[in-house]
Amino acid sequence: MSALKPSFVLVVLLVSAHLFFVSVSCAKANESDQSEAVSALATAEVAVVSAYEAVLKADEVGANVSGLLVRLNEAGELLTRAHLAYSLGDYDSALDLAVLCEERLGGFVAEADALRGAAIQDHYFDFLVNVVGSILGTIAVIFGGFVAWSYLNRKYAKTGSVVQ
Repeated sequence: MSALKPSFVLVVLLVSAHLFFVSVSCAKANESDQSEAVSALATAEVAVVSAYEAVLKADEVGANVSGLLVRLNEAGELLTRAHLAYSLGDYDSALDLAVLCEERLGGFVAEADALRGAAIQDHYFDFLVNVVGSILGTIAVIFGGFVAWSYLNRKYAKTGSVVQ
């Protein structure tokens, strides 16, 4: 048992030293990958924030944003996975995932704005229908009352009684 301890310690030291020297030698090669990943992550974060704000604006006016939320959640998951890959030092995967996130949100803001515009138009149309419908209903009740009053007034004037 005591003979295994020194060899185990030696193996652990060699593996640790190997990881250190490999990481130092790869550090120069990874600097450009790291800067590309950082740039892609920043761009993807801006895209996600812009998409979130567009969905929020569309939702405030009552647009159906459920489809947009699914895409936004997928993009958020990709961005989270990109950050995780970056934190683990896998800059290539971080870059790829950040680019996928940004691609997933392509045309997203325009689509959210279109839904927002359609919802505003629908609300305006509903308002007009309600106002015009109420006005026409009021006019119909007044006109119907006047016709009934005229008929009963003529009948009373001829017979002296409304009931006969």
